[in-house]
Amino acid sequence: MKDKKVIWITGASSGIGKALSLKFANEGWIVAASARRENLLKELKELNENIHPFPLDVTNSNQCKAVFENIKKKFDDIEISVFCTGMHDPKSEKEFNLDKIKEIMEVNYFGTMNSINSVYKYYSEKKNGQISIVSSVAGYRGLPAAGAYCASKSALTSFAESLHFEMKRKNIRISLVSPGFIKTPMTDKNEFPMPMIKSPEFAADQIYNGLIKSNSFEIHFPKLFTYIMKFLKILPNNIYFKLVEKGMKKINY
Repeated sequence: MKDKKVIWITGASSGIGKALSLKFANEGWIVAASARRENLLKELKELNENIHPFPLDVTNSNQCKAVFENIKKKFDDIEISVFCTGMHDPKSEKEFNLDKIKEIMEVNYFGTMNSINSVYKYYSEKKNGQISIVSSVAGYRGLPAAGAYCASKSALTSFAESLHFEMKRKNIRISLVSPGFIKTPMTDKNEFPMPMIKSPEFAADQIYNGLIKSNSFEIHFPKLFTYIMKFLKILPNNIYFKLVEKGMKKINY
């Protein structure tokens, strides 16, 4: 086991996090897999012996620290940490709902901050390794019925950019993952057509290649869709709003 590299992945019980855990495990890595749903982590472990469950609620900062300490004790050297926890509730976002906004920010943004806080000192002293933050192209601009989700992902994107400058001096690579639409239990809640939607396995392949075979800051996919979103990001507000509103009318959303 000591000959194998170790990666910590949060949000590992479903969606991208689950697919990424299986991808790294199949490639021979030891995967410390974290999520709230312990039963799903046990099922994940049964799929590959390289996966080791470490149940975690990322909204609990003390628990994040304790879990990472347990991972260090068991495996000593953690090469990569990928923070993949996220939630979205499009139905609740159609109207202003402060409680749901707080919940989404608590999980998506502050949950990731709690995770980073737990590894910050370790990587700073280690002076090698990677921290990867999973955001979304939804962080590029505001989208209909996704105010809190977009805000949480935009915050992660900005934070990752800022963290890059600091950690580069310590020889730590920071990467930002910006997926388009990926078919997961979360996107299954959407009530509109999702262009160029891809499987979690496609996302896992893209992230694996970005982390292992590339040194780019941003890992974004599928490329055609993300480049369209990047183009929309630079448009003046009046043009962007008209294009989005036209699209909403077209799909009767």
